[in-house]
Amino acid sequence: MNSELTALAASGATTLVSLMATDSWTHARQLAGRFLARSGSGGTALADLDHTRTRLVNSDTADVERAARELVDQWRTQLVRSVTSGLATSRELRDLLNSLRRLADTAAPGQCTVHNEVNGGVQNAPVIQAGRISGLTVHVQHPQDGRD
Repeated sequence: MNSELTALAASGATTLVSLMATDSWTHARQLAGRFLARSGSGGTALADLDHTRTRLVNSDTADVERAARELVDQWRTQLVRSVTSGLATSRELRDLLNSLRRLADTAAPGQCTVHNEVNGGVQNAPVIQAGRISGLTVHVQHPQDGRD
């Protein structure tokens, strides 16, 4: 087996599995689904991708690394098989990998600012809406009470 093909498939599989846990998964799924459909996987490609993602996101915290390794191996094998069987070309695999990498670069966690407004009712303390908090600054505006 060609070492370049193996490296491309390994990198593609690793990137694909890593994208399964991001907000970019829908786009990554479409990219991989199109590649796999061209390479002969037919209608099962999207179902296989969905099953893989479900397995990954439903893994216990202790098992997620093991599950990710197994899934990377599974998809590496699938990508290599697509090219070695002649159903896809190395160039198509490289294009998929480049697209997934660009997507992963934009999906990488970074600092962002979120602005929420709370309307109605009375809030006597800061209101925080969050999924995950990694750093928080609360700015409290004190009403002017006429004293300097």
